[in-house]
Amino acid sequence: MDTLFFVTAKLFWTLAQPASWLVGLFVVALALAARGRWRAARGWLAVGTIALVLLGLLPLGAPVIRPLESRFPTAPEVTAPAGIIVLGGGEDAALTAATGIVQVNEGGDRLLAGLALARRHPDAQLIFTGGSARVAGGGVPGAEAAGRLFEAVGLPPERVTLESRARNTAENARLTAARVADPAEGPWLLVTSAFHMPRSVGAFCAAGWRGIVPYPVDHRPPARMRPGWDLAGHLGQLETAVKEWIGLLAYRVTGRSDALLPAGC
Repeated sequence: MDTLFFVTAKLFWTLAQPASWLVGLFVVALALAARGRWRAARGWLAVGTIALVLLGLLPLGAPVIRPLESRFPTAPEVTAPAGIIVLGGGEDAALTAATGIVQVNEGGDRLLAGLALARRHPDAQLIFTGGSARVAGGGVPGAEAAGRLFEAVGLPPERVTLESRARNTAENARLTAARVADPAEGPWLLVTSAFHMPRSVGAFCAAGWRGIVPYPVDHRPPARMRPGWDLAGHLGQLETAVKEWIGLLAYRVTGRSDALLPAGC
């Protein structure tokens, strides 16, 4: 069932993402023009053009992602955590394998925060969970890239636990729980991107974790809705927000989270 859910989610998002809908508007216009329905084609073309311009000028994803990012406070104070759990997604495992040096992406704050917290809490176990997100399987696990980084900065191997099989957030929670003595004995600092934190907390709570302390990083939205042309940036932010809301709903419906917008375990 986990594999079916994983594959279905990947296929559904290919069709549901805003970029697909935007391209679809122009495809429909082209198909109508090919059939000689010029008036309808012009209408669809106008809608697509307006949507493209608005998306390029305005950060439409900001109000969609903001409720997710503001769900939990930043930099919470924690005394003597049992462990620091860093979710994969900030590493570029494929590029790391290709170049031989550790490469991160726009979510690299997850790894940086994990390292900073490991320095701040020298007695806490540092746990990284993340495998390959490819539908066909294989590829380089994210944990391999993270492991190279932790080794490069001199973290003792006995302090680090690498979980390399998880393909999504629900598997992060379930497979990591099997790697610790008691997931109900916290506190556990949970590090991931701020927009991803509500779904992560819900998944970890549903998997039996207790004492989860959210530590959100990698905040995305601008401070204000300022117009300015950035089609790629605005589209990327909107897709991130829409995908996360869909993920929250899917996790709640399938029992992979115990609430639509979790507040904690």
